[in-house]
Amino acid sequence: MTEQNRFDEQDRRLIAALQCAGRLSAERAATVLGLTARVVHRRWSALFRDGTVRVIAEPRRSTADGVIMLRIRVLRGKLGTITAALAAREDIPFIDVSSGGDEISAVLLGGPDPRNRLVFRQLPATNAVTSVNAQTIMHVFGTSSDWRLDALTDAERAALTPAYEPQEPHAVDEVDAAILAALRDDARAPAAAVAARTGCPESTVRRRLTRLLAEGQLVTEVVVDPRMLGLAVDANIRMRVPPGELDAVGTALARHPAVHGALATTGRSDLNIAVWLRDLEDLYRFITNDLAGLGISGVETMLVGDAVKRPGAHRPH
Repeated sequence: MTEQNRFDEQDRRLIAALQCAGRLSAERAATVLGLTARVVHRRWSALFRDGTVRVIAEPRRSTADGVIMLRIRVLRGKLGTITAALAAREDIPFIDVSSGGDEISAVLLGGPDPRNRLVFRQLPATNAVTSVNAQTIMHVFGTSSDWRLDALTDAERAALTPAYEPQEPHAVDEVDAAILAALRDDARAPAAAVAARTGCPESTVRRRLTRLLAEGQLVTEVVVDPRMLGLAVDANIRMRVPPGELDAVGTALARHPAVHGALATTGRSDLNIAVWLRDLEDLYRFITNDLAGLGISGVETMLVGDAVKRPGAHRPH
């Protein structure tokens, strides 16, 4: 088994189970997957021990605050300097570098100001940057926290996914914010540990966690190198879709097992998706078969050579 595909089928199924519920108990996972709780504990412990698999938590973000997708072209030899500067910014959670090493794709949490200082002043003034294209995200069809590894049956996935009654979200107060911060790097932290970190009673933490999860205020995500799942190709695909088809196409593609992000944006390409696939032949089949018949009028594909910064996996350069 190679380093890029080291997980066996049981590992893959246990990782997929965590995607359904980040705080899933070993006992529940064992019942649904036909294993013993001891096996689940042992396997998960091995995966978590060295950080090979992590479960993180983040508050649900709204696109109403002006989230911007950036395409930045840079001079060769200056790539490391620009990516390091961008990666150090807290308002940039996502950075990819093209396989050709000449283009950076990044997500900027721009805020309500339509004339963001980074976009309009700082980047254009940098000699290493040759062009900047900014597209505002209008609608999110799916993000990496919605992506599900294709390793479970529909019945298993349904049984492992908590069923919450729709609730009107409360405003996040100081206690909620403290709990979310305590879970950011380890969403599986026990309530007792969260209580110790926040100074809140354990009963309060348990009650707040239940509410935050039910309201969708707390979103868990499994962080794992897709290459270790056998998914060696990482690509961003930008498309042009007729206005009347955009919602249907975006919704359909967000459900595709290869798609770990689908966004409607302003600009020439109004639908952007991110995919993980086994190899270039799979990418070719995805473009020529899966995208065919959807009314897409143009496709531009960028192979990701380096995922510099992604949620839970910031690797400084």
